[in-house]
Amino acid sequence: MTRALPPCPASFNMADYVLTAGRGTPDEIALEHHHPDRVTRYSFDQIEQAIRRAAAILVDHGIKDGDAVLLRLGNTPDFPIAYLAAIAMGARPVPTSTQLTPTELDRIVDDLAPTAVLIDAETSRPTKNVATINVDALRRGTGRLADFIFGDPNRPAYMVYTSGTSGKPRAVVHAHRAIWARQSMHDDWYGMTANDRILHAGAFNWTFTLGTGLMDPWSLGATAIIPADGTDPAQLPQLLHRSNATLFAAAPSIYRKLLKSNGMPDLPHLRHGLSAGEKLPNATRARWTAQTGTLVHEAFGMTECSTFVSGSPVRPAPKGSLGFAQTGRRVSLQDNSIAIHKDDPGLMLGYLNQPQETAAKFNGDWFVTGDVAEIDDDGAVTYLGRDDDMINAGGLRVSPIEIETAVAAHPLIADVAAIAITIKSDVDIIAAFYSAADMIDEAELDALAAETLASYKRPRLWLHQNALPRGANGKLQRRALRLRYEISDDQT
Repeated sequence: MTRALPPCPASFNMADYVLTAGRGTPDEIALEHHHPDRVTRYSFDQIEQAIRRAAAILVDHGIKDGDAVLLRLGNTPDFPIAYLAAIAMGARPVPTSTQLTPTELDRIVDDLAPTAVLIDAETSRPTKNVATINVDALRRGTGRLADFIFGDPNRPAYMVYTSGTSGKPRAVVHAHRAIWARQSMHDDWYGMTANDRILHAGAFNWTFTLGTGLMDPWSLGATAIIPADGTDPAQLPQLLHRSNATLFAAAPSIYRKLLKSNGMPDLPHLRHGLSAGEKLPNATRARWTAQTGTLVHEAFGMTECSTFVSGSPVRPAPKGSLGFAQTGRRVSLQDNSIAIHKDDPGLMLGYLNQPQETAAKFNGDWFVTGDVAEIDDDGAVTYLGRDDDMINAGGLRVSPIEIETAVAAHPLIADVAAIAITIKSDVDIIAAFYSAADMIDEAELDALAAETLASYKRPRLWLHQNALPRGANGKLQRRALRLRYEISDDQT
């Protein structure tokens, strides 16, 4: 029988909820920002004051309840402060990767029609004519503290852009109640309490960091530890040691990199690791346990529903599986694909301005993820892969069509296909197969991709072909290309 979460309060504000626990311990440390030569610490009271001052500045700049605000801020504490400030005063922040190009941002502005863009001096911005608010104004404040705007927990709170299967990025709209649903993770993934110190290896402006690394520990009164921008993964073992972190969270790619360092130091405070974003390779998991003596608990989710299946300290995932549905989450298989019940409190409200695409994701009462899996008699979920050609780029899903559209702009390219290929154990990259009369200089192709694609979307390998395989109906056969590459690679 599925356990249930208590209902979300009828009058609710996501930012207020995140900060409530810290009000009981206002002088305790909410955030440690670790630089190579110093550590900057913020108490729970300082974080709340900064958020409410920033919210007041947004109001003073004419931002209203329900307005969309595009965030173009770098990897600093300004990002979560601005994000929660917008939610506090009723606006809808839209976090975006710093790697996006102006061309990509212009498409977002056309789709989103934001009231303003919050900017800093370092991050790229759209060329479209839209009002801007500089982060310096948020930092200074006026001394006035904005009040939290409460309302229906089902009203929109924030939006996150993800790559659609059509190749056009789409905004996933989430309700204020999404943070309430994350209580399921506290026991069923993290095993986290107010006494924990969680070091998240991601950037402030990544949604994985915003949730797992900041908002979830703050909602419990725990301490968040974030490395400074530019911290090399090889430095993370020593940071884990110095910071006395009890939990460590990172994407699988970071685990792989830090395990290449010169061994792990003694970590007497570390209880376990947490992983999400993409499938954690068994070899990486085994190396981590061998070097630290702790387990890694993995979680599975997506932009549309954060994480909802995981292993935990109380109930570790059986070998080879992702784990179990979390408290309050109803999970099933629909045509072999993982599906989430429509009443899940963490499920999105829908895709912005795309009601038909939203409806197409549902099979009756179930939201179908497109991730193929098996569920055994005990409820353990084993991930088998995607049922489409979506690419997982460092935990971010990218449509191959988006990449192909950008590359096809080259006047000499007749046809192009983008796929993820494995170049060595546990390492996948994006490859672009293209047909043209002759091979094209790779530097030229790299420059073309850099003009219109964020770096995580750019092909790392260019493969010239006489022709690309297509079916009788003209559909591009990407899987046939992957097999062609694997056969060719085996023979070299």
